[in-house]
Amino acid sequence: MTIGVGGSTAAIELEKIQNMTLNVKPIQPEEYQARIKKAVALMEAANYKALYLNAGTNLYYFTGTKWNPSERMVGAVLFQDGTLEYIVPKFEDGTFKKFMQVEGNLNCWEEHESPYDLFGKILRNKNIHSGTIALDESANYFLIDGVTKANPNYEFVNGQPITTGCRIQKSVNEIAIIQQAKEITMVVQKAAARILRPGISVKEVTEFINEAHIKAGATAGSYFCIVLFSDDSQYPHGVTTPQDLKDNDIVLIDTGCRLEGYLSDITRTYVYGTPTEAHRKIWNLEKATQKAAFDAAQLGATCGSVDDAARKNLKEAGLSPDYEIPGLPHRVGHGTGLDIHEHPYLVRGNKTVLQEGMVISNEPMICIPGQFGIRHEDHFYMTPQGPKWFTTPMESIDNPFGY
Repeated sequence: MTIGVGGSTAAIELEKIQNMTLNVKPIQPEEYQARIKKAVALMEAANYKALYLNAGTNLYYFTGTKWNPSERMVGAVLFQDGTLEYIVPKFEDGTFKKFMQVEGNLNCWEEHESPYDLFGKILRNKNIHSGTIALDESANYFLIDGVTKANPNYEFVNGQPITTGCRIQKSVNEIAIIQQAKEITMVVQKAAARILRPGISVKEVTEFINEAHIKAGATAGSYFCIVLFSDDSQYPHGVTTPQDLKDNDIVLIDTGCRLEGYLSDITRTYVYGTPTEAHRKIWNLEKATQKAAFDAAQLGATCGSVDDAARKNLKEAGLSPDYEIPGLPHRVGHGTGLDIHEHPYLVRGNKTVLQEGMVISNEPMICIPGQFGIRHEDHFYMTPQGPKWFTTPMESIDNPFGY
């Protein structure tokens, strides 16, 4: 029997888990100001007169304001002098003020009024009558369409070079928060492995993982959860009708939580029972391929070269260096922070250079059609000495958690 898998119950494992968030330090006001300062420097270099930040993770990153995007325009306009002008529906202004972390003027619009006209008025009030305005790349098309049509005197461009230019390199405190989120999810992963038994359903495991995240201090529970048994594991993001667990099945669990806005994302794959030779061969190849990617992820290397290194390892083992299966059907990894998938991406041809502070997943999944899939997913961050794991990669197919 695989070490650390089975032999316990949900009740026993939940009882063991304690709140792991007591020493987490939230992002402080001075860090929001530092982010705004960097954005302003990038805006000045590109000669952008203003940057619109839409409700969602970009607004949260720069202002600390937690607000979900919707059909109503809610956001902030950042100017080269570092000031913020918020755009908020009038009936939400009281609530918005309670969420606002960085001070700025509130510009309100009533339900029958156009927020897009208000956007133009804000620019003109800052004596900006023409020039280039950057718009949040995450904003819905209806919003971009409304702003651009209502304000034809301006040139509008994608704001991603500014937002990603700031968000792609994490601060020491961001990395500390992400580290704690990942440690929470690792505790949950180990506990989930111990509750497994023949006949257990995906639903039961998923519910346990959610409860375990809450018990560990991630109050919203699991941000996402993928649980796959047997040949379901060949499908990276799951199946419509998952099967229950049987003896000697592959188990793939991919889950994470949100902590102070930042996300964890860890996949563990092992066997409930006794692995076959095919399981062992591909499991070990996946481990070696993940290591090849990690070793290639050095400061100054391109993201594309890391993907290349993983595929070279697969090619040498007789699998496709491209996207055909059996093999790796998707990119090797993605950045993670306030969004589960964000820049940079470890994908062929990506010329983005690895720099200190980048946080990236390493998950070169191997899919064997009609049989199973193996995915080891750990994240690393770039230090002055090179890549550093947040979580220790799996040890062996017989002792995946390294007990």
